[in-house]
Amino acid sequence: MAAAVAAAVAPTAAQATHQPGPAGGSPSAAARYAAQRLDWQPCAQAPTLECAVMTVPRDWHHPGIGTDLTIEVSRHRATDPAHRRGVLMMAAGGPGASGLIRPAAFVKASPAVGAAYDVVSFDQRGVGSSSHATCQTDAEFQGFYAGDFRDRSPAALQGVVNRSRQFAKDCEKRSGDLVEYLNTDQAVHDLDLFRALLGVQKIAYYGPSYATWLGAYYATQFPQHVERAVLDSNLAFDGTWQQAELGQPMSFQRRFEQDFLPWIARYDSVYHYGSTAAEAKAKWEARRASLHDHPITIGSLTVGPNQLDNLTLQALYNADQGWRPLASVLAALDHWDTATTAQRQLVQKAFTNYLSPGFNATYFPVTCNDTPWNRDLGYWLRQSAKDTQKYPLVGARELAYAATCVYWPTSDAPHTKVTGKGLPPTLMLNSVHDPATYYEGALRAHKALKGSRLVTVTGGGDHGQYQNGNRCVDSVVDAYLLKGTVPAHDMTCPSKPLPIAVSSPDGREE
Repeated sequence: MAAAVAAAVAPTAAQATHQPGPAGGSPSAAARYAAQRLDWQPCAQAPTLECAVMTVPRDWHHPGIGTDLTIEVSRHRATDPAHRRGVLMMAAGGPGASGLIRPAAFVKASPAVGAAYDVVSFDQRGVGSSSHATCQTDAEFQGFYAGDFRDRSPAALQGVVNRSRQFAKDCEKRSGDLVEYLNTDQAVHDLDLFRALLGVQKIAYYGPSYATWLGAYYATQFPQHVERAVLDSNLAFDGTWQQAELGQPMSFQRRFEQDFLPWIARYDSVYHYGSTAAEAKAKWEARRASLHDHPITIGSLTVGPNQLDNLTLQALYNADQGWRPLASVLAALDHWDTATTAQRQLVQKAFTNYLSPGFNATYFPVTCNDTPWNRDLGYWLRQSAKDTQKYPLVGARELAYAATCVYWPTSDAPHTKVTGKGLPPTLMLNSVHDPATYYEGALRAHKALKGSRLVTVTGGGDHGQYQNGNRCVDSVVDAYLLKGTVPAHDMTCPSKPLPIAVSSPDGREE
């Protein structure tokens, strides 16, 4: 096992670009991580799972130097041990989402897969129960999203830039050099140590969203340890984070205008938000303008135009989970003075469920560290002005996100060029109107990952396709994971039907 981890530490051909200097420490320093044993205990958060703590080096390229980090890992044992296939490793999206207890829901949704595999996951370095950075207080987090990102006045733009600069400074001040080691390359090596400590040579892998980036990097650096891989809702991992994020203003606006607005207009009798997409958009814009002039205070939360943007883009990820709650909130805001207690509670809950200081403390280090960014602030002022004009829902906040990386310390994280070399056929899933991992980027990623098969979900835009109620997708993935059946070529699956709004007797959506 020590040899397996030594291989994980050694630089690979895929890391030739921007490769750090020779690894520091000694062979024994690397080997001691392989010598540890995972002490599995019942998970406090999910009794059907076992959890353990794994120790990893701060820097895999200099193992043994600096304070070690800890990664909390989880496992759901195969329910049919006699026919166990092996280990299926899951990862979470974001970057910044917790993966620790996800195997519980995963095996419940796909019991046949849970019978055949030990399904394992983890909180990536920087996340949740694992070693993580601190960048913002709750008040600073609220301040980061305060105001109106569409405001292009000099004072407003300077405020956005100042808050982004302060975020980068506070991450370093409060977390020291830890933020330097929160990147995908380090997480890839953590993942391979986990594989080695599980005592298996090959894993199956499932990852949605950012976990497609992580999975593609892992498969490129350690193809010999990948038996099967499902990448669900793919970031454009063929390029840089800057390139990937520059496409999101278009895709979120497309999902909003071409999918959600026609849907809410279809149910004008329930939500009273206009009978056409154009009317619904005009009403949404009017509400946003009203919140700019007269923000609403709910408890300790101030709801302004940026918060309406955030709530809307969050709802666009999944129609079944997000559209009816968003529509109900929009309807309640339209008669806020006479809203019922239940409606006010619904609105308060909705607006307090967007990201967190902890999420941002992983998201920004990873996205700023992984790949180079244009550090010309003037470029971002010009680019964000264009995107705010054309794609305001997400384009308006572009400056805040990009400026954080402009002021981020220079990173020497090695760049991984994804090729697919040495891999078995990989299964990729993507919907055509996915707002976050847009289809155009998924096509580029598919082209880069040679030998992959792409399942395109047509007529929809949900983010996350497997275990999302689409029988066509689920059958393809299950056959791949359980039998190794690979589609002969790229294929399509129709999207599932959109949710139906049902009105209660008093006119509220239920």
